[in-house]
Amino acid sequence: MTMFGDGLEAAVQKAFTRPAPRSAGAQMRYLVKQLKGTRQVAQLLRISQRTVERYVKDQIKKPRPDLAARLEREVRKRWQPQIRARARARAATTDGIVIDTRARIGYTAPVGTTDDARLRHLTVALPPRYAARLFDAHQAGAGDQQLRQIAAEGLREIYFQDSGRRAGSLEEVRLTDVEHVEFDL
Repeated sequence: MTMFGDGLEAAVQKAFTRPAPRSAGAQMRYLVKQLKGTRQVAQLLRISQRTVERYVKDQIKKPRPDLAARLEREVRKRWQPQIRARARARAATTDGIVIDTRARIGYTAPVGTTDDARLRHLTVALPPRYAARLFDAHQAGAGDQQLRQIAAEGLREIYFQDSGRRAGSLEEVRLTDVEHVEFDL
């Protein structure tokens, strides 16, 4: 996954109404129920079907760190899909999304202005259309670069141009050397 993609997923997961299963046995039982069988879970997690069955029966309680990470990731990916969809839809239609980032931000502007990139820490509320673009691109499998570009366009319009009230000749905002990015719905 990517820094921006992980940030979008974390923002959506904050909307969950119930915590995801914590123990390995509970996580394995949840995946078996979702995928309708131990064979599918075994293939997904790249372990034997017998191992899955032993986790389901709580005969094994503590998975290896790499298996624990895969198990956690697959459960979170499938947990509360309706809540996840509702949170995305609300952000894309009414609420928008807040981006908090610390990155080197520069811009392309007419000759004679200072457009040197510098490290900035920004927390900006982006309107719903940018939330929709970010989520749509993420759902379509967009990479970090494309998500970063959409966020940069949103920062240009809302932060630098103040929704058209200033810096009208600003052409492009570049977001590089991202140290931190977090999204909130």
